Amino acid sequence: MATSTNGSTNTGTDEKKDATPEPRATANRSTTPGSERFREYIAGGWAGHPETTPAAREQAAFASERRTRLSAQHPGKRLIIPAGVLKQRSNDTDFPFRAHSAFAYLTGWGSDSEPGSVLVLEPNANGHDATLYFRERAGRDSAEFYANPAIGEFWIGSRPSLAQVASDLGLDTRGIADVASVIEETDENTLIVREADAALTEQVDGLRLINLDDRIADVEAHQGDDELARDLSESRLIKDSYEVEQIRLAIAATARGFDDIIEDLPRITAHARGERLVEGVFNGRARADGNAVGYDTIAASGPHACILHWTRNDGSVVPGDLILVDAGVEVESYYTADITRTLPIDGRFSETQRLVYETVREAADAAFAIVKPGIRFREIHATAMAVIARRTAEWGLLPVTAEEALEADNQHHRRYMVHGTSHHLGLDVHDCAQARRELYLDGILEPGMIFTIEPGLYFQPDDLTVPEHFRGIGVRIEDNILVTSDGAENLSIAIPRTADEVEAWVQRLAS
Repeated sequence: MATSTNGSTNTGTDEKKDATPEPRATANRSTTPGSERFREYIAGGWAGHPETTPAAREQAAFASERRTRLSAQHPGKRLIIPAGVLKQRSNDTDFPFRAHSAFAYLTGWGSDSEPGSVLVLEPNANGHDATLYFRERAGRDSAEFYANPAIGEFWIGSRPSLAQVASDLGLDTRGIADVASVIEETDENTLIVREADAALTEQVDGLRLINLDDRIADVEAHQGDDELARDLSESRLIKDSYEVEQIRLAIAATARGFDDIIEDLPRITAHARGERLVEGVFNGRARADGNAVGYDTIAASGPHACILHWTRNDGSVVPGDLILVDAGVEVESYYTADITRTLPIDGRFSETQRLVYETVREAADAAFAIVKPGIRFREIHATAMAVIARRTAEWGLLPVTAEEALEADNQHHRRYMVHGTSHHLGLDVHDCAQARRELYLDGILEPGMIFTIEPGLYFQPDDLTVPEHFRGIGVRIEDNILVTSDGAENLSIAIPRTADEVEAWVQRLAS
């Protein structure tokens, strides 16, 4: 039976109003029994439901510190941070739920969070009172238990109580129905993370128009929302010790996923859509050792490696070609790795493949070598690009010298690498995306920052500016980097990187 949020119709009872949501498309689905005798029978005969109160999880203290920092940035403002709701995949099926990253960051609630939850920071004289509103479980005597496929425990399993979550996260908790009174108090001092829950944001916007004097004030309130999102992004630029450890765990699981792919290469190469098998093998590891993949896996074999975001993954994996695999495991806390390795499918690089591969590694190593506190983030990209320009000029691919290509008005070498070299990494694979440019691209590196270094070279199959033996080769090497007090640590250095190491890796595991 497929998972469904609205797989049966209302029982017709007068249970509490949120017992069964309005169905999307259930006219042709079998119905839940609604007779009085059934309701009486299913309400009784259950064993006791003992409740154990857990100790606070490790990240609770870190989340509390994050809320304190955010509180200091927005004195006197009511801050609303929704988790978000289930999103429809098709008809009456939904995508797996993932709470908004800002919500997870401020609560410590990750893969076990409840859809529809809302964190509210209510201003007080000393800062803010934080309250988490969510839909707690209903008793077995409620129709919700058996008749509501969206939230009923008969359908989706056990849900926590208010007391359990309060202890687990170190937060005051209240039932989701109580959040309505908070939303009704919306005024010019209310800010919301707009992208987390569209319906809730629309409700807040509507109340602002009613309660504010004019549209100018409403625009100013929207600007406040943007500032809230910006501050939350910027606060994540520097990772605390818990975040660093979670990313280490994600990288370790990702390394095992790459091993799994290589071990399965004989089966993968025998299948007409081997790229799909690569994706499936890695996704299996992500589900076994984490929550899910942190983003859609790129399994780009042969010329597909020249397509930067190839996620169709429907091609064959042919010995003699390279396969570019860009993948990351997201652990239960939602922190993700983001690793790329380019592998010779038969275990040996050709002469040209090795030349391109080692040039990309040279660019990555040069970029890593300059990473330390005090440099600008953009210098990492510039350093990698200097290597790419020099090598492509040496190969006779550029109509100008390397020095001329590097001039801002030229950039000929970027034909073969149009993307950037680095992005921040954390709860989102492209983390801190709403941070100001002066703190991100033009920002100064500080200890605790984690980002990728991922240069590449991509010679399209139809590119007449390169010799024929280069065409159809795409290479990217991506590692996850932690800025330390006096330099940097490559967190993914244990995953083979050099051409010799990669050949030995493939030959050892794929045999």
